[in-house]
Order: sequence, then structure tokens, then C-alpha cells
Amino acid sequence: MKNLFLTLFLACALPAAAQQMAPRFAPGPRHFGHDTIRVACVGNSITEGYGLNDKKTEAYPARLQQLLGDRYLVQNFGLSGYTLMNSTDRPYMNDGKWFRFQKALASNPDIVTIKLGTNDSKTPYDSLLHADFMRDLNAMIDSFQALPSKPYIYLCLPIPANGEVWTIRDSVIEREIIPRIRAVAQERNLPVIDLYKPLKPFMDLLPDKIHPNAAGAMLIAEEIARRIETDMLKGVIHFGNGPRGLRPRLMRADTGKRPEFAPRPKPASDSSIKVEHKSRHQKGRRK
Repeated sequence: MKNLFLTLFLACALPAAAQQMAPRFAPGPRHFGHDTIRVACVGNSITEGYGLNDKKTEAYPARLQQLLGDRYLVQNFGLSGYTLMNSTDRPYMNDGKWFRFQKALASNPDIVTIKLGTNDSKTPYDSLLHADFMRDLNAMIDSFQALPSKPYIYLCLPIPANGEVWTIRDSVIEREIIPRIRAVAQERNLPVIDLYKPLKPFMDLLPDKIHPNAAGAMLIAEEIARRIETDMLKGVIHFGNGPRGLRPRLMRADTGKRPEFAPRPKPASDSSIKVEHKSRHQKGRRK
């Protein structure tokens, strides 16, 4: 009789216990977007937001955050006046007390945008380009690819300079810097985001001939956001298995309408602009 009661008790208790233990040992499928996608924007003063009224809200990484939506966390690791090459007196990868490069690595990003090279075109540094530029760009790429997150890396072409200011020369950017970035991208099979051509017709958006105003920063952000979201839709962005849990090697954006972006600003547009873009991830959400 005792054995009968024990059998009935176990028959009722075990299914309930199994249901309680199931989430620990058999987690359900993870949906895309469960983890925030971290984006590290590496660059110089154009990335940092030099000359803007409020770089925390107007620099292109801040605009990129607004365009991509809260599924992403975009961080600004720009540092004014610094170069990609390590042989100059202001190398980004050895930036002294600022630690921007170290902080960018420590953020363990899923996506990295590298936008350096403008300051490398300065007169004292241009003689170093042949020996150092591609080597140091490869070294930076190696440092990010060695991270646990195995980030997807974009190489951004520098924006044009409107003449020669602070010995920054547009001719060197176009003829020396950009071809070397493209060569490394081809060698490493990395995507390139061209920021030179889209900004070339809008030189009035560079008030000091080097740094974009708010409208120019938005234009940069739109180019980067368009490329990221297009690649997400195509399923070409690969992620590693970072410390935030098991993540798929290939993550696709949810299907639906393509992202809609505000039209490019006219050359005479005012520097104060509003973000009218809504990411496809933000549509349909209640306010």
C-alpha cells in the first residue's frame, strides 16, 4: 500500500519539478535583438565632434545612435588631432592619458567603424605613409579581431577637406590615404563605407573646411546607418560568441520594410537639424 501511494506521489510530483527545472537546463530559443548590439566609433576630431555646439548629441556617433534605435548602443571613441600611424607624435593607438583606444577595445564591441586618416595627411606625417599607414591599420584591425566579441569591422574613408587647413591636405587624403584604406580592405576582405564622395558636393557643411556642422554630421551618420542596416537585412554581419551568452554566428535583422532616411541636406541647409528618421525597429512602438 505504501508503495502504491509513493508511486502515485512521484507520478504527480516529477512533472511539476521537471517544468520548474526546464528553463535552467533547456532554455528556449533566443530571439534576435535580445542583446544590445554594441557599436564602437573609432576616429579623430570629426568623430569626437569638434566644433559642434553639443558633440554629445550632434556628433555623428550620437546621430547614428538616434538613427539605429535602442537595439544598438553606439559609443564615441573619437579623439581630436590623432593619427592612425604610430610613428607620429599623436598616435591613436598610443594616446597617452586619454585611453580612447583601450576603452574602445574594452567595450568589446559587436561592430566597429574605423574613421582615421585625416590627420595622417598633415605635412609632417605624409612622408611616413608609404611605410607605416597600411601596417598600422592592419595592427588596429588585428587588435579588434582578437576580442572575444569578434566584431564586424567597417573601414570608413575620410571625408574631404575643403582646401588646406592645419596642414591637412585633401589631395593627400584622396590620392594617398584612401587608396591605402581600400587596399587593406581588399586584402582583409573588410567592408568599406565611402564618406568622401557623399560629402564632396556639400563642402559648405564644413564651416572650418575640415569639420562638419550638425547637418554634415547627420549626413555621415546616415551613410553609416544605411550600410549597417542594409548589411543586417542581407544577413552578412557575423558576430562572435561574446561573454553575454551564446550568440549565433550569423544574425539577421527581422524582415520587413527597409530603413527610411531623411533626404540629404541641401548645400545651404541650416546647421540645426532635427532627426526625423525612424528606424524600422522603432515603428509601431507605443509612446
